[in-house]
Order: sequence, then structure tokens, then C-alpha cells
Amino acid sequence: MAIVAAWPATTAAVLGLLIGSFLNVVILRLPPRLMHQWRIDARELLDLSPTGEPAPPSLVIRASRCPQCGHRLAWWENIPILSWLGLRGRCRDCGTAISLQYPVVEAATAVLSVLVVLRFGATAEGAVALVATWALVALTGIDLRTQLLPDQITLPLLWLGLLASANGLFLPPAAAILGATAGYLFLWSVYWLFKLVTGKEGMGYGDFKLLGALGAFCGAAGLLPIILLSSLVGAVIGGMWLVVRGRDRATPIPFGPFLAAAGWLQLVYGEQILAWWPGLALP
Repeated sequence: MAIVAAWPATTAAVLGLLIGSFLNVVILRLPPRLMHQWRIDARELLDLSPTGEPAPPSLVIRASRCPQCGHRLAWWENIPILSWLGLRGRCRDCGTAISLQYPVVEAATAVLSVLVVLRFGATAEGAVALVATWALVALTGIDLRTQLLPDQITLPLLWLGLLASANGLFLPPAAAILGATAGYLFLWSVYWLFKLVTGKEGMGYGDFKLLGALGAFCGAAGLLPIILLSSLVGAVIGGMWLVVRGRDRATPIPFGPFLAAAGWLQLVYGEQILAWWPGLALP
């Protein structure tokens, strides 16, 4: 019986490792492809001739290679976590260090996937929560590296939350729509108020869309815990990072990873959070 009970969690762990390996590809390859397309669009808009710049590697067609020497990785060099450990974090061909990002993303995706399955079980809610979790991991990695939250991930995440509510998952449709609207408009209002007062941009539009997507899953009542937790943790960790790096307070710090982490906690453990601190719930 214990083996049967552990089967969903074990499956989630293995699936999480495999998805985490793919998310590393998304984190590394999606931003350059987007920037390449933006440059093409900008030149067309300005009526400039194309530069002939080659497109960056696609997400699924080109095999993984060492970014330093171009060595094409064998299948056994692509096993999540184990390959990185077996190679001791270095390219087999040129000896260049392999980023710690690879095993961290794979391990984090596996752990989060297991927690989702333990919370929701092998259900439709569990499946949707897994997809949302993987999207949040990808957004976190991309924002940390590039300070971008691509529409190609935030908007599908928003629609996923709304479609889930239409099928009776997580929230009723009206609550999901209200949560999405309130999430977007809250940060949109903060952005413009800050800009009017200081003349500076305090955050990007991707943050609005991400909080809107989280609102579609968590509802208006879940927004305040997300905002408070992400702001508190962001202030503490961001302040520590500035001190360690010797940067001034004007240095931009991505807010998306803190929103994503707080939103995931609210999605998976929202009932416990609101029960622990009832005052967090919006009236």
C-alpha cells in the first residue's frame, strides 16, 4: 500500500526533473529569440533593411551544446542532475564550468512538482497546478537573468487560470475574473503613481500581467498575501543582494521571482495561509 501511495509523488518527481531540464532550455533560449524578433520588427517598422542576423537556436529542434566550445552533448550528458554531478559541473570537451542553474532548476522543479501532487493528488486541479508551477519556474529564471517576463508565458498562464475556473477548478469564473482584473490593476496603479511622483519606472508591465495571472488562480482574497509576502521577501533579499554586491539603491532588482514564489505558495497552500492569518483576506 505504501508503494501505491508513493507512486504519484515518485512520478511527479521524475516528471519534474524532465520538465526542469526543458525549462532550462526555455530560460536560456526564449529571451534571445524574442529579442531577435523584436529587432526584426523594429527594423520593419522603421523601414530599415534587414541585417541578415541569424536566428538564435529554437527551443526544441537544436540539440544542447556547450556554449563555450560548441560540443554537442551526448544523451548521457543530458540526464537531469546526475549528468551535472557526473561531469563535476564541467564540459567534458573543453572543461568550462557548467552553470549551477541547470541542476538547481531541475531539482526545484522536481520538488515543487512533488509538493503540488501531495497537495492536490492525481486530479485535474493537480494537473493544472503542475503546469502553472512549471510556468512560474520558467518566469523566475528568465526574470532573474534578463529582467523580462515574456507575454508568451504570462498570458497563457492567465488564460489557463480563467479556463480552469470555467471548468470548476480552484475558483468560480466570476472570482477568477475579479482576481485577474484586481491583480493587474493594482500593480498598474502602483506603477503610474510611482512614475508620476518620481518620474521613474518602478517595475515592468510583465509584473502586472503576472499578478493578474496569479489573481485568476487565487482570487482577490489571495492577492494581499501575495503582495505582502513578495514585497517583504523582496525587500529583505534585494537589500542583502545590494549590500553583498556593493550596489546602490538605484540598481534594478527583478520583482517577478518574488511574485512567482508568493503566488505559488498562495496557490498551493492558500487555505492554510488565510486560516493562519485571517486579516490577510481582502473584505
